[in-house]
Amino acid sequence: MFSAEQSCWFVRKVIWWRAVASIAWAVLLLPPITAVFVILSRFSLLHPIQTISECLSLLTSASAVFSLILLCGVILMVGFLNLEYYTVIPTIACSKIALLGQLLHPRQCVNSMVLCIMGMIVAWCCSITIGGRYETLGYPCPQSDGESSPQMCLNEYHLILLLAGAFVGLSHSLLGVIHNMNYVSFHTVQQYKYLRFKGSLPMVVKCSATQALYSIRNYIVVFFFLGYIPKAWICKTLNLHLNRSVHPLDSIAGLLDLSLLYHLWISASFLLFTWHITLLLFRVFVTEVYSFPVQSSFTEDVHQCLPKVLTDKQPMILKFLALQDLALLSQHSPSRRCEVFSLSQPGGHPHNWNAISKECLSLLADLTQRLVAYHDTVATNGRAKSLSTGSDKKTSSETSLPSSTEDLMSPRPSLLMKTPVSVFARSVIGSPQSPLTAPFTPDLDSPFASPTLRRLTAPVEQCSPWFGTVQSPHVMRRAPKLWSTSTDSQINGSPPSSPASVPTPKQEPSKPSLLAQFLQNRKEQLPEASSQALFADSQAHIWALEGLSYLVQASFSEDQFGVAQTTLPSILSCMLVLQEAVDRHFKLPHASSKPVRSTGSMGDSTHKTLRFALRATLKTAIYRITTTFGDHLNAIQMSAEHRKRLQQFLEYKE
Repeated sequence: MFSAEQSCWFVRKVIWWRAVASIAWAVLLLPPITAVFVILSRFSLLHPIQTISECLSLLTSASAVFSLILLCGVILMVGFLNLEYYTVIPTIACSKIALLGQLLHPRQCVNSMVLCIMGMIVAWCCSITIGGRYETLGYPCPQSDGESSPQMCLNEYHLILLLAGAFVGLSHSLLGVIHNMNYVSFHTVQQYKYLRFKGSLPMVVKCSATQALYSIRNYIVVFFFLGYIPKAWICKTLNLHLNRSVHPLDSIAGLLDLSLLYHLWISASFLLFTWHITLLLFRVFVTEVYSFPVQSSFTEDVHQCLPKVLTDKQPMILKFLALQDLALLSQHSPSRRCEVFSLSQPGGHPHNWNAISKECLSLLADLTQRLVAYHDTVATNGRAKSLSTGSDKKTSSETSLPSSTEDLMSPRPSLLMKTPVSVFARSVIGSPQSPLTAPFTPDLDSPFASPTLRRLTAPVEQCSPWFGTVQSPHVMRRAPKLWSTSTDSQINGSPPSSPASVPTPKQEPSKPSLLAQFLQNRKEQLPEASSQALFADSQAHIWALEGLSYLVQASFSEDQFGVAQTTLPSILSCMLVLQEAVDRHFKLPHASSKPVRSTGSMGDSTHKTLRFALRATLKTAIYRITTTFGDHLNAIQMSAEHRKRLQQFLEYKE
């Protein structure tokens, strides 16, 4: 078994060196970034020449060199945390409770504590760099006439800057969980590392300044109400005194200091910019394309070849890089495609093609089964069905699959692609055999459910005028109506009337309460999160679709032995089944609305639109095959339903 050896080989020789390279570049960029910070923190419009000379002398001083060494240590620690916490499959919380659980996870608490300490170290370096009233924690108190021995007073300006660094570090850690900053995505368009870094630099500056502004705003509010606690503790611990002759900083008069606010903001921006630059460089280096050999003449190098990398258990970053390489070689490398279509010697078996195609089909089959299970679990109006009801149902395409593809469509125990979050079930306390429920379905039978929630989410009676009509732009009840309605009433949207009903005067619909609107918005957001979690790893499926379709297209003229045509029925059947499952998912009320990408943070939001990219890639892949083979596909054996659906692609009607 090469899995353990292969995993160690790739992590040790590829991922670690890429992380080291990104940290080295971040350290090299630290001196110019620090110089810019020194100029911005000490610049004076009235004395520009004097400011520049003071900055130059400060940058060559011993304190600046010591601060720079500490900042390099912080960069090393931040780079190590990036390597330790990164992921290629984002963790999407389908509820507020799940998000709270992520924030309070022990591993996350360690990360928050470390970033808190690192933020305080950076703030101390900023206080040394700015100098003046921020430089030391204590200073001699003003002496009165009756005092003989001098006393030390607490420098609140130094303290507020240190606490600001700790607060910004904590905020950065929490926002990293909320916005999935540890998520590493792969760009569709391949660029050189320098061009990608250069293109992302303005976004990093904007995000750092914006996040620093909001963090300092929140910090000032917290310090205004709770600032007396750290002041009293430090004074008691270090035997310092408070200077009563000046306004304390935890007051309105003390915080209305524009110079203080500016230095807090510029220090927080410097802290976040250095950390964001380290994160950006890590993303650029770790997602760089890696070319795997298709086959090797030496047995000891077999575990490094593309077919073995795709099929064995390994880190997910290795899986994604292998699929990315497969998608690229299938489009741009005729020589490597020939190696995929080649036969083994001796024996004459297409081992390379069999391993690659089987793994890609297994990934697509796994996604299909997840979509079918999700659709059977979630009812059209947001409720859930029981497991026994949903597990017995199959799509018409699944029942009509040929027997040759059943082994490829069956799940494998070693499959690494899992649903990132449990989007199917929510256990109910006290009922060990409770049916599966959607994560956004409220538990109305719980004794802790409020009467307001029961009243708002209670099922609508059939005699109610709201039964069978649209209650939300995204939710529609599709229950059968007991009484027939006229065409005019259906068009106008009026409620159905029973034969025994007494005509009543029309009443204007009452405006829903704020609580009802809030609950409705939450009900619509949670299904959106569950749909995003369902497609969180779809980048791998997109590459599998591209790799398979381009290889099949190239096999029409490059496959001398016809190895790809032997699995063409399985490939088409698998893609058609997946397309039917994707189409059913997009018919759900919450799946067709495209979420807005967030641009105000370093969190990558590409996972929010992966389902749309997958749908487009799937349709393009099928069209790529049908346009290449054309009427030759009529000779392939497949079910009548698949034949009918394939004909839609051949006639460009899909």
